[in-house]
Amino acid sequence: MAIELVPFPLPASADPSKFADFGREVKGINPGTLSPEEFEQVKDALYKHDALLFRDVVLTPEQQYALTKAFDPQSESYGHGNNKTGSTKKSILHPDLKTIPRVPQVQLIGNGTVYNHEGLAEAKLKHPSHTTFHKTRVSPQDEANGITRFYRWHIDAALYDLSPPKVTTLYGITIPKGDPQIVRYDDGTGDELPVPLGTTAFVSGKTMFDILPAESKSLAVRTKVKYAPHPYVWMAPAHAMPTGLGIESEGLELPLGELPDWEEERVKVFPVVWKNPGTGALHFQVHPCGVQELLVDPLPQGAKREGALYPDGAHITDLKVVRETLYKMQRPAISPDLVYPHDWRKNDLVLFHNRGVLHTVVGAFTPDQVRAFHQCNLAASDDPAGPSEEDVVKWA
Repeated sequence: MAIELVPFPLPASADPSKFADFGREVKGINPGTLSPEEFEQVKDALYKHDALLFRDVVLTPEQQYALTKAFDPQSESYGHGNNKTGSTKKSILHPDLKTIPRVPQVQLIGNGTVYNHEGLAEAKLKHPSHTTFHKTRVSPQDEANGITRFYRWHIDAALYDLSPPKVTTLYGITIPKGDPQIVRYDDGTGDELPVPLGTTAFVSGKTMFDILPAESKSLAVRTKVKYAPHPYVWMAPAHAMPTGLGIESEGLELPLGELPDWEEERVKVFPVVWKNPGTGALHFQVHPCGVQELLVDPLPQGAKREGALYPDGAHITDLKVVRETLYKMQRPAISPDLVYPHDWRKNDLVLFHNRGVLHTVVGAFTPDQVRAFHQCNLAASDDPAGPSEEDVVKWA
């Protein structure tokens, strides 16, 4: 029997024409006890729609791990390595994650203090906020009036040594009530986005690629990004832009010689554009905060050179130029009409294609607003595939 798929309820801010294929609620099945046939339908739906929602789910950590692992049976460890973020005190991720003891691939995230939870006697959770990461922040008065920001647009991935997870599962256990907030972009555009309290916001990497002008599409299919070693440690002293879409170029990144031990062969170099294994579509998939260099291939033989960017190829190591180049290509896709801000309910499970979307934490909570989620993603058994030779010829 075919699973039932219903389009996501879009906010008034969203452009429905850009969400025709994005996001489906799955009805009538339990994601914790899928049959092999049901799983294949869910897998097909995920790669076609990039995000799936299951409402009113009761899901154990073991079931969540099993569901996540089913997308990549050879994967085993949490996306950043089991228990490794907790021991890496300098990592910007350190305060955000608490490992479930008996299922170390599942993390407890949220806000406030949670007691007697899945083997954790007491877990003090910290909802990451722009106030500790951005170069500037909204004023306390504006914050009291519900103004907030995106925290950090990203892909769930270690971006060093380990391969990016194929999927992430997010399970909402305790959802605090509160007034909606307004995301202010604070980048001179005047852009704002009304959001539910504590939303997780998503944008489609496919849309990010599709809306690019021709010269940027050409650059995207010819370019690879080189990430910094231990990028979350490297970026920890730095400050993010007000949109959460990358780092300000202030020279504050930790010098490479001061990072934990690293090896050049474990540094990750990925295509800017990743190929969807289900649909063949191209998704612009870059975690802008961690990128250190751009490697641009020359135009293929016979390609039109007029107006082309870096027609002879380039190795861009100037961090400011690297960031400005990526920002120009990624910023259009986070405009308010292209963002899906999920309105969480208790026992929601959101399963998303981590190699097909970017997402971000949004907003801020007071200390007494308790929020508890289980998150699972697994370092993949392979690296993502980039554009084919035919794709490069088509778009370059």
